[in-house]
This record gives sequence, structure tokens and C-alpha cells, in this order.
Amino acid sequence: MILPVIMAGGSGSRLWPLSRTLYPKQFLSLTSNKTMLQETVGRLDKLKHTAPLFICNEEHRFIVAEQLRQKSMEHGGIILEPKGRNTAPAIALAALYAVKHGEDPMLLVLAADHVIQNEDAFINSVNSAIAHAELGKLVTFGIVPSSPETGYGYIKKGKTLDNTAAKVEKFVEKPNLKRAKEYVASDDYLWNSGMFLFKASRYLEELAEHRPDILSACQRAMDGARSDLEFIRIGETEFESCPDDSIDYAVMEKTSQAVVVPMDASWSDVGSWSALWEVNAKDAKGNALRGDVLLEDTEDSLIYSQHKLVAAVGVENLVIVETKDAVLVADKERVQDVKGIVSQLKKAKRTEHLQHREVYRPWGSHDAIADGERFHVKRVTVKPGEKTATQIHYNRAEHWIVVSGTAKVKNGDKEYLIGENQSTFIPIGVAHSIENPGKVSLDLIEVRSGAYLGEDDVVRVEGYGIGY
Repeated sequence: MILPVIMAGGSGSRLWPLSRTLYPKQFLSLTSNKTMLQETVGRLDKLKHTAPLFICNEEHRFIVAEQLRQKSMEHGGIILEPKGRNTAPAIALAALYAVKHGEDPMLLVLAADHVIQNEDAFINSVNSAIAHAELGKLVTFGIVPSSPETGYGYIKKGKTLDNTAAKVEKFVEKPNLKRAKEYVASDDYLWNSGMFLFKASRYLEELAEHRPDILSACQRAMDGARSDLEFIRIGETEFESCPDDSIDYAVMEKTSQAVVVPMDASWSDVGSWSALWEVNAKDAKGNALRGDVLLEDTEDSLIYSQHKLVAAVGVENLVIVETKDAVLVADKERVQDVKGIVSQLKKAKRTEHLQHREVYRPWGSHDAIADGERFHVKRVTVKPGEKTATQIHYNRAEHWIVVSGTAKVKNGDKEYLIGENQSTFIPIGVAHSIENPGKVSLDLIEVRSGAYLGEDDVVRVEGYGIGY
């Protein structure tokens, strides 16, 4: 049986300002009304498999869980990495977890942030790879190149095994344009997709041979694993001691058992805004549009509006992206340089690279409306039946005004209800929480006032607080 292993990590820099460190591209809806994570799970429907296993960063755990819940998608667990250590250790955790539970499934390793437009071709390639994985081979999927792309690594095909696969002769780093043209012209090279299929036990055997240090650290981390709701928490200290390495370097380039199955499925890792323009539907003048957009004499551009009307006049070959707290305007040929803007934001200690103005939590969300020297205003939404943490602030007081719904408030040793157009005051140093006992969302305005308004001014008594 196939166990999909979906890796949902990422730094969120290449598609800024839409993607952020705490909300990278796999959680965004870029080509449909589903997020990339949801698309990845959805395309498995035609494949016989068990519930997918997810691997993600500690910071992203609630987003993964919530997006799966939104589409009623089952999962077999969400493994939390306390710190990113690249793909070789991440896949080792999944393999160890599968074997530990008495099974030796074939792991179908997928990234949560890829676009695959021809899903039938994807399924056909996976089904073709099963026979090779059952024989103990480590299968990687090579994308049939559509152009001399310099942003991808390549796989050179070796001896043909059958009409569906070949031995891997070698892996090649990202080439320059001249070399990429030679690769595509030769018909011997495929793009390296970063997708794999192999038995869990076989991966662990190869890792033991080529990188026993990685395997040992992951074994110690998994020995200390514990369940926390739907999350699997591994040993933090043990995993942080694990070397950082990719599966390509650690195993695939060293093993003699690597096999490549070609895949011609209109695949993209959407590594830039220009790549997103390429995979999206376009109007008669080559414009890919999302949101509230008006155009006049505009061509070959990608325009993405989240909240405001965006109008473009007399421009071409641009990327224009609007979010609540940032606007990007870039030449479509220069979008790789967006990372320079992200670097400037980090250097200036700004927060626009880190997260969006609206922040999602397991109980709801909060959206910054206005900031001043001694006040912050947020719109807070609490989902029906959910509750924030009980917490204490020592440098700020808070005023809460209910806009819609009913709030059950804990304020010190008092508990009471407040409804629409009612308000309450939380003094400095008083334990407090908000609960939504109703059947509809609770919306309220939170006004913070005080000498220090940072999110780290919080002592949590229990649960997950607004600032968490």
C-alpha cells in the first residue's frame, strides 16, 4: 500500500508579499479556489493509498490542520519538525514512523507546493513506478522538460529498464542556459522534481549505509516522540543534533538502486512570480488576473489583488501584487530579485516578511487595523465553540467591543456574557480569555493601550493565546 508523505515546509520568500515566513506558498490559493496543500491531497483521489502523513514546521502546524479540516481531508498524522533539517531527515522520520507502527508501506514523497495540471499523467507515472519500488528500487520522478530551464536540477537517464523507467546515471546541478539547451536537445535529461516512491525499509537501509549519522539522530528523535492531539512531536534536542542534508545528496546520488520514471504532467514548483504567470489562465492579451482588477492597454502581466481594486494602464510584462500591508511592482524578468526586498525587510527588522497583517490561529484569527505609539487596534474573530487561552499582560490593558455574536468573557475571578454593541475592560495584570459559546462567528474589536504592546507581553495560564 502507498503511504503519501507530504512535506509542507518552506520559507515563503520567493512569492513575497503573498507568501511569508509564517505563511508560505503551500498555504495559498494560487491556481484555483483550493490552496496548494489542498490541491496536493486532492490529486491523490485516483490513487489507492492510506491517509497521508504530513511533515511541517512547528510554526505551521495549525495552518496545516485547519486547511485539511476545511476540505474534510483525512490524514495519518502531522509530524512536527522543531527545526528544519532538509529532506533526508524529514523523510527518515516518516519512514521510521511507518515502520514503528508495524508496516512497511511504499512512501510516495511529495512537496505540498507543486502545481500539476495533468493529474491523470501524474497518477499514471506513480502507478508505473510501483513495480520498481516493490523490487526494492528507489524511484524518483523526472519531469519531461518543456524548455531549457536554468532554475531546476536535472537527472540524466541511464540504461532503460522497460518502457516506463530507466536507471539514474547521474544527478546534475542547475545548469547555465547553454548547458540547459544541450540537455533538452539530447533527450537524455529530465527535470529533478523532488518526488519519490520507495519502501520505507529500503530508504532506511540506504540511509544506514550512506548517512548513518542522519539515521541515528532521527531514530533517537522518533524514540522520544509523543502525540499531541493530531500532531506528532519528536525529541527536540535529538533532532536538532541531526545533520542538515537533502535526500539527493544523502542517498539518491550515492545509491546504485536509483530509478527514474518520466512524468509529463505540466508540472511546476512555482518558484517565482513569472512561473505562476506561466501556469495560470490568461486573457486575450496574455494577462493572468486574480481579484478586483481593471486593465487598459495592458499586456503579458500578472496582477493579483487580495483586497483593493488594482488598475493598470499602458504597461506590459509586469507583476503587480496587492495585500493588506504591502504592494509589489516588478518587471516579470526580474522577479527572482524579490528576495532582495525580503532581505531588506529582515535587515530593517520589519515584520512584513514574517507574517500577514491577518494572522490565523486554531481558534480563529486576528487582523491588525491600526497601530500607534501607545495603542494597537485589532479585529478578532473566534470560531463557534472555540476559546482563546487564559493569559495575563503586565504592560497593557485591553478594551473589547463585540461587533457580532456573543462573547463569554473570563475577567479575573468573574465570568460573564457580552453581546453585540457591548464592551468590557481588561485591566493590566488580570487573567482573561474569550470564548464563543454560540453557533456563529464572534467578531470583536480589541483595543490595546499601554507602554509596551509587543506580542511577547503575555503569560499564558493555559491553551493558545491571541499572540501565540
